[in-house]
Amino acid sequence: MRATDLVLTPTLLRFAGRSFPRSIGRGGVTDDKREGDGATPRGVHRIVGMLYRPDRMARPAPWAVPIGPMDLWSDDPGHADYNHMVRAPYPHSHERLRRADPLYDLVLVTDWNWPCAEPGRGSAIFVHRWRKPRHPTEGCIALAPDHLRWIVERLMPESRLIIR
Repeated sequence: MRATDLVLTPTLLRFAGRSFPRSIGRGGVTDDKREGDGATPRGVHRIVGMLYRPDRMARPAPWAVPIGPMDLWSDDPGHADYNHMVRAPYPHSHERLRRADPLYDLVLVTDWNWPCAEPGRGSAIFVHRWRKPRHPTEGCIALAPDHLRWIVERLMPESRLIIR
């Protein structure tokens, strides 16, 4: 384990000597992740990107990429762009990255089932802010907004998310 790793425990997320309350997928942690199961995949996942809403915050780190109005994430297992960022118009199943709510104002992208996505193994496993404290996600890790901001200001591009 490295000092720059995010480590999920049964009740917290540890990073840089601190522990933070967190939420996980409504389906719990799984070794057999499937699209739509609401589970958080167990494993060691690299943090491969950071996305943010430039209309709502300043760039949180030099390697952060702005989310634009046309940015989407493909969750269509039958399409070649599955589990990749795409742009509108996109006729296949997808998630909007630029949401009306603040859930994706700041997002860490993991390498779960990426870049060579296996159809149906799950998509868009992110670290983002929670809806409300400890409210389950669709499979992502969610944190309080101020905790997420504290973490991303110290995170390195080679950091990993470890889910045991």
